[in-house]
Amino acid sequence: MRRLLLVLALAGILLLAGCAGTPGDWTPEPEVTPTPTPEPTPTETPTPSDEPGELPDGEFQIHHIDVGQADATLIITPDEETILIDTGDWRQDGQGVLEYLKAHEIDRIDHLVATHGHADHIGGHAAIIEHYETERDGIGAAYDNGVAHTSQTYENYLDAVEEHDVELLFVEDGDEIPIADGTVDAQVLNPPAGDSGSDLHENSIVLSITFGEVGYLTTGDAETKVESRLVEERADALAADVYHAGHHGSSTSSSESFLDTAEPSIAVISSAYDSQYGHPHDEVLERFADRGIETYWTGVHGDIVITTDGEEIAVETSEEFSTDPADLLAEKPNDDDGKLAPPPLGVSGPILEVRTA
Repeated sequence: MRRLLLVLALAGILLLAGCAGTPGDWTPEPEVTPTPTPEPTPTETPTPSDEPGELPDGEFQIHHIDVGQADATLIITPDEETILIDTGDWRQDGQGVLEYLKAHEIDRIDHLVATHGHADHIGGHAAIIEHYETERDGIGAAYDNGVAHTSQTYENYLDAVEEHDVELLFVEDGDEIPIADGTVDAQVLNPPAGDSGSDLHENSIVLSITFGEVGYLTTGDAETKVESRLVEERADALAADVYHAGHHGSSTSSSESFLDTAEPSIAVISSAYDSQYGHPHDEVLERFADRGIETYWTGVHGDIVITTDGEEIAVETSEEFSTDPADLLAEKPNDDDGKLAPPPLGVSGPILEVRTA
């Protein structure tokens, strides 16, 4: 893991990021002019461990927060250590995520992860750093893929890191998130080690997190090129009971070979009900249906909370709807609809399902 003591060092990468072009599935923002600075100095990081075959004590929670056409995931370990992966869209400025964190009495973010620099993933980073560093118990460390973006949102994120002296760490394949709770293991599988270019999606942080016998895989906006590399080089680390679908359920991700290697029984899709990109794409829902993957979609299920004791998995949603991918496919708004209908919410109470990993 490469440690950055001065966040301004990241600004040097901004010049390279400007050559990467603009991906199709995100909302562009005004660009800013970066200032080059020296490269960071790499350092070693501690590795969490757990006895193999021994079930840990306590509960492990994964909260997929409904932030519309964006991503935000809160993880809470049995020792109440927290990992916040992405923070929603820039137009929300982290307010929805902050409200959720406040409702769940989260006083500290131990690990703040930016899977990549697009504004629908780091939109609330600056606001959350500001809030937790001034009004709560702070941010333990921030994690980045080391590929900068030339947006005002990314610049605001860096400014907040610098202003509040938050430790910024660049991660790559082979690193781990140093979780003090030794019952949880969080491996970084992407970006690839070494020079990996400047494409934000190809360098999206992929995490494989395990607690007891339960595995969780989250891939940010990583697409099929990344998935192919992981199948070839990291297949042993891909096994997952719960899979956070890549790129908001886009057909650019969740390839058949990737799904067949990971073999998830549960998938979670983070996208708006009326996604302007048609997420989740029909092909992805069909792949999930073909494999019998129970599917949750924030667009209809709202907030989705996975809880496990390391063996059994419980899923709770803020809104009730079918988890059959075929039903979700039928429910999706027609791309040709002149006016999209509201999602089928308003059903009384959450739905809770329990299974064994």
